[in-house]
Amino acid sequence: MPEKIIGFSKLSREEKIDWISSNFLNGTIEFKSILNKYLNDDNEIQSLHNSFSENSISNFYLPYSVSPNFLINNKNYCIPLVTEESSVVAALSNSSKFWHERGGFTSNLINNIKNGQIHFLFKGKKESLEKLIIENELDLIKSTDEITKRMRARGGGINKIILVDKSSELNDYFQLSVDFITCDSMGANFINSCLEKISKVFRELVLRSNNLQESEKEIEIIMSILSNYTPDCLVESSVECYIDELGTIDGLSSREFSSKFKKAFDIAQIDINRAVTNNKGIMNGVDAVLISTGNDFRAVEAGIHAYASSNGYYKSLSECSIIDNKFKISLKIPLSVGTVGGITDLHPMVKLSLQMLGNPNSSDLMKIICSVGLAQNFAAIKSLVSSGIQKGHMKMHLINLLIKNNASKSQIEKSKDYFKDKDINNQSVTKFLNLKD
Repeated sequence: MPEKIIGFSKLSREEKIDWISSNFLNGTIEFKSILNKYLNDDNEIQSLHNSFSENSISNFYLPYSVSPNFLINNKNYCIPLVTEESSVVAALSNSSKFWHERGGFTSNLINNIKNGQIHFLFKGKKESLEKLIIENELDLIKSTDEITKRMRARGGGINKIILVDKSSELNDYFQLSVDFITCDSMGANFINSCLEKISKVFRELVLRSNNLQESEKEIEIIMSILSNYTPDCLVESSVECYIDELGTIDGLSSREFSSKFKKAFDIAQIDINRAVTNNKGIMNGVDAVLISTGNDFRAVEAGIHAYASSNGYYKSLSECSIIDNKFKISLKIPLSVGTVGGITDLHPMVKLSLQMLGNPNSSDLMKIICSVGLAQNFAAIKSLVSSGIQKGHMKMHLINLLIKNNASKSQIEKSKDYFKDKDINNQSVTKFLNLKD
């Protein structure tokens, strides 16, 4: 068993690689060769990548793809996507083209308020503490003036501070809940800095208060941190057309298709098994744009899935309706994204992605991301209720299977015709590769 290593981060890249190789990979030199192949030839760019993460020893590449013909609020976009799943890109391209011909996506920003909390224990009377906060709310906000100066100049800052009583769920537990507007920044560092400043001033106010008994001045600040649950930072997208405008889809008439489609959506509203998979399909598109634009897809994922269960049970994020012969699907999700700050100002590919999108502000990026999520959702359900999900998925997966089985360029080229009317799986690919010319 390898011994614990001290000071690993202080080792050079070569020393880190040698240590990993000798302790976990039986000293293989292939490890070093693979890592070197994925280094950037431009030393300046590689140095930039190294700065993004401690203990970096190479780069991990994912395909950078695009999906054209995205008509959103009457503006045409070419969407940058970072994902290893080829069927996602193909599905989005088909979906965007389908809806481009039917008026495109409509998207609206509902709200853009983000939130953070100061978590603390307090043994006194809630009423006394609440009065203290109301009387001193402005001073608490002003205590962050140095931090919020630039944000306030752009129209952002702190909206309000309220007391949240959680003592019935955990003894003596309260929160100071603080609302923020962070403009085009995701705002994590900004929010956390403000919360930590407010927590210090708040504690001092409690200790100095003449309206609290000495026994009520025992306050313990547990932590100050933003929340990735952002139910008041919401965006909505939708597409709609008359049923007859859907056309025939994989042998289904427009009415047959729309009826099956709506039933699939209804199932996702009441069945958790279907809801989770439905929402995962939405996130296939959402995450691909988040990664390409340098945003924190993990934070967004957590917030969106929490939102999906905000009514006490987990359900579909998207909805489908058929009213007065009109077919409509819509998606409403919480999104906390940024177009400035973090690696958006540093990563060359992120800069390129934002430039491709017309350098959107955070509100416009929210609308784009939500529309992409809805497009992916439509594409997935369209396949499920018509030809089935595996036909398209395995067609896109064919190349991966061929490469995995060491197919030649000639075999890869011939496979396109061979598999036109055949099922694609490991067995059928092996059979094809064993055929003699």
